[in-house]
Amino acid sequence: MSLLLGAVLLLLLCSQSHGESGQTGVQESRKVPQQADAVVEERDIKCSDLLTELRELREAVSTLKRQIEEERSIEQVAFGAALGSGGHRGPFDTEITLVYGSVLANAGNAYNASTGIFTAPVRGVYYFSFTGNNMSSRNMGLRLMNDGQQMVTAFNHMVTSDDTRPETTTNGMNLLLEKGDQVYMSLRADTWIFDNGNHHSTFVGHLLFPL
Repeated sequence: MSLLLGAVLLLLLCSQSHGESGQTGVQESRKVPQQADAVVEERDIKCSDLLTELRELREAVSTLKRQIEEERSIEQVAFGAALGSGGHRGPFDTEITLVYGSVLANAGNAYNASTGIFTAPVRGVYYFSFTGNNMSSRNMGLRLMNDGQQMVTAFNHMVTSDDTRPETTTNGMNLLLEKGDQVYMSLRADTWIFDNGNHHSTFVGHLLFPL
């Protein structure tokens, strides 16, 4: 900002001196026309060069401002979501992707509440964690996935078919992701998971730092 202000002041001084030199040049031109014309031309060139430098400086400041805003928006990536009301999901014959539709936070809009998939907006290290709730009369198997590959898993085993006490499991991990990598939660085949308005079963993640 100080550089830009200094350039503006120099431009104003140049314009003022150019106006004064024009008047002086008219008087001197009656005596020495060629010398006066040379002085005026030299000052015009200097003012033109200064104006060009001022324009370049303004463009550089605008570019730097855009870069700072872009970097700041990239660093603001965090989400938190729950399965929400609806009771249990499963069991299913095949493994499915869980869709956490109750979104509590989604800074950067990297999490898609329609698909349950988080897409990394930038290469960096991210942290993800999840919790799952079920009844002990059922198995629950959860997997944190990155582009089809398991990163970490958690499994609650059925105790007895008659035991209906609630069970909770959790896990989490730091992941190095490339831009465009997709992270999501899957429910293993023949298992189930439970949630309601109390948000027992959640999926959260955020960018620790870009690389």
